[in-house]
Amino acid sequence: MAQESQLVETLAVIGVGLIGGSLAGALKECGGVGCVVGCGRNIDNLEMALQHGLIDRYTRDPLEAVSEADLVLLATPVNALIQSLPALAKHARPNAVITDAGSVKSEVIHAARSALGETFGRFVPGHPIAGREKSGADAAVTDLFRDRWVVLTPLAETDPTAIELVKQMWEQVGARIRLMDPESHDEILGMTSHLPHAVAYALVAQLADQSRNEEYASMTAGGFLDITRVASSDPAMWRDIFLHNAKPTANLIRKHRKVLERLEGLIREGDAQGLQEWFESAKALRSSLEDTRNHQRSKVR
Repeated sequence: MAQESQLVETLAVIGVGLIGGSLAGALKECGGVGCVVGCGRNIDNLEMALQHGLIDRYTRDPLEAVSEADLVLLATPVNALIQSLPALAKHARPNAVITDAGSVKSEVIHAARSALGETFGRFVPGHPIAGREKSGADAAVTDLFRDRWVVLTPLAETDPTAIELVKQMWEQVGARIRLMDPESHDEILGMTSHLPHAVAYALVAQLADQSRNEEYASMTAGGFLDITRVASSDPAMWRDIFLHNAKPTANLIRKHRKVLERLEGLIREGDAQGLQEWFESAKALRSSLEDTRNHQRSKVR
């Protein structure tokens, strides 16, 4: 990665896992940050992040981590993120910019507004649309965000200079920025990310419920493993996402149930033409989604 100008003197990363560790390492690699202070509860994970060069030093005390930071990234599971805000608000520097990487935006913003008070304008809500099913500092890679979307959901009162700093930070590590209102983010990501994870977890749970589940497990085909790959993701993270984006996700699950009922009806009725049209329509849309993603990536290279 090419060397860029330094944007931030001191970055505090609360939660040095896949997202926080990858961003920290990428910024250090490109020269975008002077010093990265990592913070987390797991000392072994922090030691690993230090050994891998993702951070310069670490502490298990988030208040210490943010006390000298110019920019604070909150990259913990959503519930821990929300719970940390009141204490961080009291110890962060008054002019520090705080941003997050949470997969839910409306409830995080509500909590930040309540906790940060007069400094809420320095909070820039964000969500990198990138990830893997692995977690922890050992899973971090410095090219994780290259050609990937990062959604920012600033409010009317968000400081434009804070937005610009966070925008440039993500752009330095190769990401593309999209601005969106929080409600649209939660609805769209509910469909494109949260529901697929729910389906993956549900499929694995259904396999576990089979009376001969060991035999089923030994015969799992590639398709089953492909579609359930994301069920290897961090359970605590997805617990929080579903709880804090409950209404959109629950509504989408209800709609998905109706889609499955329609498919079940075609199968039970022996409707060959209906099934053919169903599958052809789905295949065409799936192909167009792949084409759109490839086109977007080629435009930025």
